[in-house]
Amino acid sequence: MNTLGEADPGTTPFRVCFVCAGNICRSPMAESVFTDLVAAAGLERVVEVSSAGTGDWHVGEHADHRTVTALRAHGHDATAHRAKQFDPDRFDSYDLVVALDRSHERILRAWAGNDADRSKVHLLLSFDSTSGTRDVPDPYYSDAQMFETVLGMIDHACRSLFHQLEPALTQGATP
Repeated sequence: MNTLGEADPGTTPFRVCFVCAGNICRSPMAESVFTDLVAAAGLERVVEVSSAGTGDWHVGEHADHRTVTALRAHGHDATAHRAKQFDPDRFDSYDLVVALDRSHERILRAWAGNDADRSKVHLLLSFDSTSGTRDVPDPYYSDAQMFETVLGMIDHACRSLFHQLEPALTQGATP
């Protein structure tokens, strides 16, 4: 890696995918926050960030308007987001698959074809030692304040995850 945080030619980026149920609330929040952390560190060529859902009922839709509003209020942009379903056949293309709650974690581990793929699946809040819970609650059936609360949880956990990965990413090593 060079001094600008750009991958050396031939270097494979570190790929992370955030996964929730429908890919319109929590995982787009995590994708947007983490993408901005990567960009602020100048590591866009070293890290690829995506998101997906375990279900297919929102495929192709925009992020929920409350997700977009909450993100915008904190300087993030998810207006280009389109929901997609996680493809278990793509496990080998990810280095880290981050589940937003234990139900997603169980589904992803069941979809994983081998121990190596199962070992890539982690709960987002497991990276946040200050969190008193393991699951990021689904704000879909709630109000705008719950979207703000959920975004705060996701932001804090994404920052913790990024700080754990950053030393290896800036040295050109795979974490």
